[in-house]
Amino acid sequence: MITAIVLIKTSVDRIPELAETIAELEGVSEVYSVTGSFDLVAMVRVPRHEDLAEVIPGRLNRVPGVEHTETHIAFRTYSRHDLEAAFAIGLEG
Repeated sequence: MITAIVLIKTSVDRIPELAETIAELEGVSEVYSVTGSFDLVAMVRVPRHEDLAEVIPGRLNRVPGVEHTETHIAFRTYSRHDLEAAFAIGLEG
């Protein structure tokens, strides 16, 4: 699974509406409203690298009100659960 983090600048008065629209796009798993220089962060998860082009420039960037995006591709996923499991290896017994 390929994961991309997409930082999105939008029309400020349309953030809730745009977040809902983006969240409904195929390939988008979550959308967060955030503070800082971007308004929304979308998590895009697709099976193949090529699918990113279909989801991000093909759909997400074309949502009316999306002004600018910046995409970051994840190399590896770490979560609290994964880290706890890794540190627990060999500690039993």
